[in-house]
Amino acid sequence: MNDVSTWQAAVLGTLQGLAEFLPISSSAHLSLVPWAFGWKEPGLAFDVALHLGTLVALIGFFWTEWVALTRAALNILTTRRVETPAEKRVVFLVIATIPAAVFGLLLEKQAETIFRAPALTATALIVMGALLWWADHSAPAARPLNEMTARQALLIGCAQVFALIPGVSRSGSTITAARALQFDRQSAAVFSFLMSMPVIAAAAVLKVPRLLAEGIDASIVVGITAAAFSSWIAIAVLLRFVQRNGFAVFAIYRFILGIAVYALVAYRG
Repeated sequence: MNDVSTWQAAVLGTLQGLAEFLPISSSAHLSLVPWAFGWKEPGLAFDVALHLGTLVALIGFFWTEWVALTRAALNILTTRRVETPAEKRVVFLVIATIPAAVFGLLLEKQAETIFRAPALTATALIVMGALLWWADHSAPAARPLNEMTARQALLIGCAQVFALIPGVSRSGSTITAARALQFDRQSAAVFSFLMSMPVIAAAAVLKVPRLLAEGIDASIVVGITAAAFSSWIAIAVLLRFVQRNGFAVFAIYRFILGIAVYALVAYRG
């Protein structure tokens, strides 16, 4: 924990917040930046701390939505019926979360070790960028979120599993899947953001004990704060941006970053 200076924590927290919700892969940036600049690995506990910041922003930004979903969930439990759009969305979020939960537990060790190879990250950045570009430009943006079915929610949830590989991106994979299923850009982004909350919250609950055991210092506080602030900005900007623009700019960024990583891998031998 003490291996991360305050300014490094600010940089990593800002990157985490921006890249968690923009489809450019936060895990890629968090693994590549220390590798590229020769910083010590901040460790999984610090990574979890940054996710706490993004979780705070996610809950705060969609507070009204979360209140409505909580009420809908309580209605489902008391009436045992699923009728309203909010109640259906609760069910779909549960369905979409299951694949990531299952494979996250099964592949936890691989996600923390072999999946973090820079060359694999570069490949994932480029491949996912190409898929995002294709899905965004080939699918008509006509289907609103209220028309989602359980099957579509499951497919989007399955796409989230690939985010275990740094470079794929949780938001990138889920937005790509939603666009391929012909959901409009804002609906794809909103559902991607909402379905990220259970995964981030579950990871935090499981790993917070390690964070507390290692101790909370100034760098942790700075990292969480930077992640929360930049996450809020990323969500607000993306939701406005995609209404008039596509996701092409993010695909291009992924191509450039992937090529740069390949070049650095080759340079270092």
